[in-house]
Amino acid sequence: METGLSILLTFLLQQISHEGGQADGGHDGCVPGFQVKNYQLVYSGPFQKGQPLLQVEFDDCAGNEDVTFEVSDPSFLVDGDLNLVPHQNVKFCGPALLVHGFGAHADDVAQVDVSGLPVQSENTLRDILGLGPKLPYRSKRSLLVPPMIVTENQRAPFPRIIGKSHVISPEKPVNHIFRLIGPGADHDPKGLFTIDIDTGDVSVSRSLDREAIDSYQLEVSTTDFAGNVIEGPAILVITVIDQNDNRPIFKESRYTGEVLEGSPTGTTVMTMTAFDADDPSTDNAALRYNIIRQSPDKPSPNMFYIDAERGDIVTVISPTLLDRETLPTTTYELEIVAKDMAGSEVGLTGTATATITITDKNDHAPEFTHPLFEARVHEGSRGVVVNLTVDDRDDPATGAWRAMYSIISGDPTQRFEIQTNPDNNEGMLSVVKPLDYETTAFHTLLIRVENEDPLVPEVGYGPSSTATVHVTVEDINEGPVFFPDPLIVTRMENIPVGSFVASLNATDPDILEIQSIRYAVLSDPAGWLSVNPVRGTVNTSASLDRESPHVQANKYTALFIATDNGAPPATGTGTLIIHLEDYNDNAPFVVPSVAQVCEDAHDINVAIVGGWDKDLPPNTAPFKIELGKQPGLDKTWKVTRLNSTHSQILLLHSLKKANYQLPLLITDSGVPPLSNSTEVKVQVCICTKTKRYCSSAHSHRTSLVLLATLLLVLLCL
Repeated sequence: METGLSILLTFLLQQISHEGGQADGGHDGCVPGFQVKNYQLVYSGPFQKGQPLLQVEFDDCAGNEDVTFEVSDPSFLVDGDLNLVPHQNVKFCGPALLVHGFGAHADDVAQVDVSGLPVQSENTLRDILGLGPKLPYRSKRSLLVPPMIVTENQRAPFPRIIGKSHVISPEKPVNHIFRLIGPGADHDPKGLFTIDIDTGDVSVSRSLDREAIDSYQLEVSTTDFAGNVIEGPAILVITVIDQNDNRPIFKESRYTGEVLEGSPTGTTVMTMTAFDADDPSTDNAALRYNIIRQSPDKPSPNMFYIDAERGDIVTVISPTLLDRETLPTTTYELEIVAKDMAGSEVGLTGTATATITITDKNDHAPEFTHPLFEARVHEGSRGVVVNLTVDDRDDPATGAWRAMYSIISGDPTQRFEIQTNPDNNEGMLSVVKPLDYETTAFHTLLIRVENEDPLVPEVGYGPSSTATVHVTVEDINEGPVFFPDPLIVTRMENIPVGSFVASLNATDPDILEIQSIRYAVLSDPAGWLSVNPVRGTVNTSASLDRESPHVQANKYTALFIATDNGAPPATGTGTLIIHLEDYNDNAPFVVPSVAQVCEDAHDINVAIVGGWDKDLPPNTAPFKIELGKQPGLDKTWKVTRLNSTHSQILLLHSLKKANYQLPLLITDSGVPPLSNSTEVKVQVCICTKTKRYCSSAHSHRTSLVLLATLLLVLLCL
């Protein structure tokens, strides 16, 4: 019913407006609203659900986006194709349907006349509104429940009457009463609203809060005393009218933003947004923003402006004055006020603080504090020799301030290096390759400084971004230098004591001074060498032995020291490496010292022995191994060569199980050759297929001789 009344009132207002528009002669172009105001619909029986009945013509002159339609009879609707369609089966309807179309660009009402309807009683307000016919026994009665409003935050006394429900009939029987049900009445929140059972007056029983619940939908009906429904139920909508009882609130008490120095006037810095819990469709929640304080207020108290409606903070100060390096501070604090009631004097306010930081851009090139820097450094030393200082007005926390140094001339051999000190931005010039006073006593370097970040286009590096550094090399008494170092010579071992080995050569780098040099032995592990302190000649003081443990890979290493007569004296060290050639001074010997054969000459009766020599070829193999000179040995034993290093010992006939000392003679191939007489313990064992049984007793040297003698006598008989 409420929808029907609303559309009816809208229709009447539109008609008045339409007449006024015609009186004014209309206007050219597109007219927003229904292009046809009246439509005809013939009733030929009940309308079927979903059946398009006719198409209305509506144009809001903006593409018909977000246009909404309402029909006075809720049994009908207008679909997306502008067709009037029943959304349920309809047997009866009023003779006239009102269609309300509204949106952001148009608000208009059209009428649909329905003809051919069955004959009924005279049209009533119910018919006009399209609410359908009443049942026969209620044709003279109707329950009218208009929407009601109540303002929030009302004060006592309560209850207060806010509206009235009506029964449209000649009279209301005394046994019929009004009943109110729904949330706010008999459902939570219970007891907010009551109805007078006799008069239909609706009352509110206590203060309401629109921010908690902004509307209530209840049902009104009339019943008899037994509770049987006579009329209704009809929907009662109670709307809570807003009061300005909520202040604007910022989500944060403090906001931060930043703007780059030199930004154009009108640059948006940040947006402030407050929230008001009041009705957003009223001025109670219409907020306006304002800056009430700027700190500091230099160079202008109005450096920033805030859009009153959107809350955008923008710059007002000119780009020239928005210079981080000349402003009294890089951080500004604004106190922002949000006021409701569209900013009127009676509006409530909320405040917040906006902190704006002026950020840096690289609009200042670094400049050396002096065009010339000087340094003094001892020759031969390394490390930092001078710190170069620069000024840069940009933000020290950014790459617009941090410096990068480079040597652009004066260092062809790359003896210098420059790095940035991260703590103070100074350039640390260092010597990385020792300087030599005698070669160059003075160096002139040209140094350039730049920033990590590139400069803005309108700024460039000037003459102050380069500086000259004079480095003076101071002379010191340098120690003598051996050449070559190491000195490598080849000598034969066992040369006579006092033999010449090498001549040391050390020179003094201080060529501008005349100094003498004296030599001494610094390290001689075997004590084999001596040096002439003036001439530097090295001679043997003991026999050189290649086989000594002090010789590694045939090389003997000794260290010598050279000292000049400067003040104070300086020293240098040099290395002498003697490559020792081998001399045949070590006789060979037989290995192993123990060999085994079987007592039965038919078993395994051969033992293998080899030669070993401390010397080097050709003073070693091939070795000659033969029996000793004792008579009769060759009757029992035989030695034959296998290769250049090994020979085999053969038992010629059976011997009893025992240990025998067999004399052998081994000779190397040196010039002259060296021989060595040695004995090998030969174990004569009892042998089986899997094991040997050898004697652990002492060797029988004499038994061999007796056996050999006995054999000789027998042969002579």
